[in-house]
Amino acid sequence: MTFFVSLLFIVPGLLGLFFPAFGWYIRYGWMVNGDSEPSEAFIAMSRIGGGLAIFFGLLVLLTGGAILNY
Repeated sequence: MTFFVSLLFIVPGLLGLFFPAFGWYIRYGWMVNGDSEPSEAFIAMSRIGGGLAIFFGLLVLLTGGAILNY
């Protein structure tokens, strides 16, 4: 069970880290029909959030889910 919980954090974290503009295109890109691009601040925050999600997912995986019991 903890493996699947950790995957719920690691997989989106990897997407945010390596493909930061993907989230912007899913949420806002369809509204502007490709006439705009995500800002550098959005890209940076997406990468930071992805890194934090990966860290938390690895923490859950390595502790065996003990951190989820707090």
